[in-house]
Amino acid sequence: MALCSVRKARECWSFIRALHKGPAATPAPQVSEHTQLSWILTCMVRLPRLQHLHQWKAKAARQKHDGTVGLLTYPVLQAADILCYKSTHVPVGEDQVQHMELVQDLARSFNQKYGEFFPLPKSILTSMKKVKSLRDPSAKMSKSDPDKLATVGITDSPEEIVQKFRKAVTDFTSEVTYEPESRAGVSNMVAIHAAVSGLSVEEVVRSSAGMDTARYKLLVADAVIEKFAPIRSEIEKLKMDKDHLKKVLHVGSAKAKELAYPVFEQVKKLVGIL
Repeated sequence: MALCSVRKARECWSFIRALHKGPAATPAPQVSEHTQLSWILTCMVRLPRLQHLHQWKAKAARQKHDGTVGLLTYPVLQAADILCYKSTHVPVGEDQVQHMELVQDLARSFNQKYGEFFPLPKSILTSMKKVKSLRDPSAKMSKSDPDKLATVGITDSPEEIVQKFRKAVTDFTSEVTYEPESRAGVSNMVAIHAAVSGLSVEEVVRSSAGMDTARYKLLVADAVIEKFAPIRSEIEKLKMDKDHLKKVLHVGSAKAKELAYPVFEQVKKLVGIL
């Protein structure tokens, strides 16, 4: 299971890097400094601190308390990924704010014990703070959701996207409005529409006046399909060029190693690892 996750992560990262940055960065599995720093940081955090993180509690509950230690300590690995490069600002969604607070706490604890070393990274919240599940608008959209209709993937076919939005949960009122507290499902459609179209929520609602929610869901699906089309096309093209993807990983790994290695060497000296 873990190896499968690593493989998928490598595939996703290689596509993303090739699409946006070329051979300029790499996923964590190729840079050992991430996991080594993660172990040191794990020794500085108490168990209850991790158990109180809302994502751990939610996932552990869904897994009927069979959550693994890896799942519990994953936020510490995230912290290592950030601190290994002495990052100062990190773009995150609203659901990751609590994890960023952990990053700041770990940096602060390390600095108090070993002297000022890590900056305290700040969160940069994205304009759309959280995408909600299509099947349960009270929860965030998650790729690990067992309900395959709940999450839209960039590589989903147009037919799959239409099916998912057609079955998206709304309510019995046909009017399109944005009222997150009382109409979470329809409001989620509006938020997604605004995000992919570049319009404001107010503009989306005005442009949808007189439209019922059944028709509106298909309109949102079309907007998502249009937004994803060039990305899906580029991904398919990249999948045919394995050599390029390997180069992205290889060159990016070397670049990331070059940045992370001196930071972790300093960490080792500070904590007394020879």
